[in-house]
Amino acid sequence: MSDEEHHFDSKADAGASKTYPQQAGTIRKNGYIVIKGRACKVVEVSTSKTGKHGHAKCHFVGIDIFNAKKLEDIVPSSHNCDVPHVTRTDYQLIDISEDGFLSLLTENGNTKDDLKLPTDETLLAQIKDGFAEGKDLVVTVMSAMGEEQICALKDIGPK
Repeated sequence: MSDEEHHFDSKADAGASKTYPQQAGTIRKNGYIVIKGRACKVVEVSTSKTGKHGHAKCHFVGIDIFNAKKLEDIVPSSHNCDVPHVTRTDYQLIDISEDGFLSLLTENGNTKDDLKLPTDETLLAQIKDGFAEGKDLVVTVMSAMGEEQICALKDIGPK
């Protein structure tokens, strides 16, 4: 072997994939699927019979979990589809900055300052009103495929 040292510059993460493969015929309503590169919640699945060339087809209708747009896809039921890893995490709300970013407290005591206020008007009003009243609020953050968004709010009592 050679005497010189080899240095490898790794710029990737731990190899955790943003999606995993799942056979199209096994994906059900209320599951998740990637359609046109977006993480979607499946709202409708219909399967056609096998045709002249032997493949049954699955027709998926999904709602994008981040921008609520409706997307559709048709895949042979024997083929694999990408399914996103969707996680929900609760954080305690510490502060709201003037530029619309939230300061959140993680479970291990660190702060997370890279999340914007949600675009959903009712959720936005609930967060701002609850924070103004001095309530202890816990926000639920949904993350998938490198995107994060606040999707729910809980009041855990007064400060």
